[in-house]
Amino acid sequence: MQVRHLALAFRSIPLLHYPITTCAFAFHQKPKPQRGSMTLHSTVTEPTASVPLRTSSSNPLLSSWSNEPFHLPPFKSIEPHHFETAFEIGMASHLDDLRTIADSTDESFDSILAAYDRAGAQLSRISAVYGNYVSSLNTPQMQEVQSKMAPLLSRHNSKTYDIPGLFEKITRMNDIRKDKVESGEWTAEMGRLAERVYIKFVRMGALLGENERAEYADIQAELATLQTKFMQNVLKDEEEWELVLTSVDMDGCPPDVIAAARKAAIDRNKTEDDAHLITLGRSTVEPFLSYASRRDLRKQVFEAFAKRGELNADRDNKKIAVEILRLRKRQAELHGKASFAEYQLEDTMAQTPESANKLLMDVWVKAKEAANKEREMMETFLKESGECLEGGIQPWDWRYYAEKVRLAKFDFDENEMKPYFSLDSVTEAVFDVSNKLYGLKYVKRPDIVAYHPDVNVYEVRRDQENGEDQLVAIFIHDNYARPYKSSGAWMSEYRTQTKNLLPGTDPVQSIPIVSNNNNFAKGSENTLLSFDDGITLFHEMGHGHHGMLSDCTYEYLASTSVLKDFVELPSQLMEHWLSEPEVLKKHAKHYKTSEVLPDDLIKRFKSAQLFNEGFATIEYTSCALLDIALHSLTEYSDDFDLAKFEKDYLEEMGMPQGIIMRHRPPHFLHLFASSSYAAGYYVYMWAQVLDNDVFAAFKETGNVFDAETAERCRKFIYSAGNTIPPQDLFRMFRGRDPEVKFMLENRGLA
Repeated sequence: MQVRHLALAFRSIPLLHYPITTCAFAFHQKPKPQRGSMTLHSTVTEPTASVPLRTSSSNPLLSSWSNEPFHLPPFKSIEPHHFETAFEIGMASHLDDLRTIADSTDESFDSILAAYDRAGAQLSRISAVYGNYVSSLNTPQMQEVQSKMAPLLSRHNSKTYDIPGLFEKITRMNDIRKDKVESGEWTAEMGRLAERVYIKFVRMGALLGENERAEYADIQAELATLQTKFMQNVLKDEEEWELVLTSVDMDGCPPDVIAAARKAAIDRNKTEDDAHLITLGRSTVEPFLSYASRRDLRKQVFEAFAKRGELNADRDNKKIAVEILRLRKRQAELHGKASFAEYQLEDTMAQTPESANKLLMDVWVKAKEAANKEREMMETFLKESGECLEGGIQPWDWRYYAEKVRLAKFDFDENEMKPYFSLDSVTEAVFDVSNKLYGLKYVKRPDIVAYHPDVNVYEVRRDQENGEDQLVAIFIHDNYARPYKSSGAWMSEYRTQTKNLLPGTDPVQSIPIVSNNNNFAKGSENTLLSFDDGITLFHEMGHGHHGMLSDCTYEYLASTSVLKDFVELPSQLMEHWLSEPEVLKKHAKHYKTSEVLPDDLIKRFKSAQLFNEGFATIEYTSCALLDIALHSLTEYSDDFDLAKFEKDYLEEMGMPQGIIMRHRPPHFLHLFASSSYAAGYYVYMWAQVLDNDVFAAFKETGNVFDAETAERCRKFIYSAGNTIPPQDLFRMFRGRDPEVKFMLENRGLA
């Protein structure tokens, strides 16, 4: 990972988790696949569940998808009103599957755990489409469906852990797993499945009494409603707020930023000839803050961006966040834990809030020193240039003057690099790196219609040892920002890899369908990316690899179904390759002239990489520390003031002047749009320790594309899913426990 841009691993949204968790449940079941060359259309039957799918010719979500290429969803036919009925039928089918397992007299692994892994296939494919739509195409009609379905889906999820007799069977499987594995009757993966399913049932309240389980279900349903509202409020603020400017107001901005603002104005039907539009997408805001010369406009844009989730008094997310915190606290109490942080981190590599905090605090102290030095450099620049800023350097000034210092001290202006980083060239680069490391080849399928014209679909193929070119995944690439699309970047799946298919199932159902979503500002002709944008694209492809290279028997353990502080290792690891000279010299070509990125520019870029890393690290680490602090509280009083807590905590921590949290609580989607990253935002830093150590293994060979190291990486980092505990996977790759020194060195904090 390249140091100046490491903080890109800390941008908003995930990646991969919103499409699952916005459904208010995380079903483990999704249709699954077997490796083998696939034909475009299959004639094999489609069912994957234990009970035949309930179909409807009038509802595309309930109809057979066997006539769609690779059994993709019939995107062109799906409308928001289809989801409610489809969910009703899918939930009933899921419960039927689970009752069949609970009522069966067969106590074998296949009849209990293998069947459990397959259960709910129909609901799984519906929820996968739904989750992607509420993230990527969340129109007002879709938001209405989302608001209505959130508590219903949560109630259903709770029911799945309360089927009479089911937990007893899961418990018996867990009780015998060690003996079964030791005797050789079960594989290690079978034992791991028994363990992880049992843990999930316990964490969902299966050991609680009847009244406590009912309360737990109520909490989950209320959380689902509140988290959905929180997400929609942020989306609404980002949709509604806009600042119309003229070309004169854009003074200082590079041509591609001006062109993107002009295109945004046209797209939003601003009729003035010279209208330019700034919206609250990060890909629009950060370039404006970095280059716009008018301080008053930078302040106006920054303050709106920082106050997403509280711009409208009727959509104040602070109140919602506090209610979410109280419900999570009660959830933890039911599990016998003092705080939600204690409950949440119990099932992670870190295991305790104290362990996560120790890493964060070690970095925080060093990052504060670096950030304060960076501010001093900017203050010296201001003094030498004769400028005087009222109130000193403020958050809306930092990026602007950081770029001034970068140019003055390192003779580097990132805008010099942008013409060499078109979206097309960076996409070619990430595909090429993917091929060199893991043998993946991407074949574009323009004939396949997705849910939006800007979305591209690819076959992903890989040569096998017998020389056969084999389909291993379908890849969906959604790169542009647009209305009704969540901000940030994430990976999700429409279908997860598996080998656990019933006889007669089309083997295409084993092939994962993986989606990467970004939010780049679309250019009028060419879309030019910053280096940070390029890192984002590589990051999400790392998550994509985790899904596409998955090689597990059971879907429950496949792909990204790993512990939270391991899940960012595959993504952050991929970031390292973009700035490698071999990649830059091959793919960083001027979008007009095809000139290769000059050596002198690469040299100046490398010399400037560490500058402003203190700022980036503080932006992220403050979020992670406050996250744990908030979720470690054992009481939230009736008059608990979230804004005051934020202010007081950051003052106590010595937050450097001129920097605020990258994600303030009212729009902190990782924390409050789902519970997935709640008390877990630290995982990006935890994973950085791992990813820098893994990349060091490549560097130590003298070849960042070393075939033997790449194969070990594929086997232990990308393909194993949750079949083996993550700390063991790391040791199997590296031969030892991780060392923090590589991360500190690469961040300039050693």
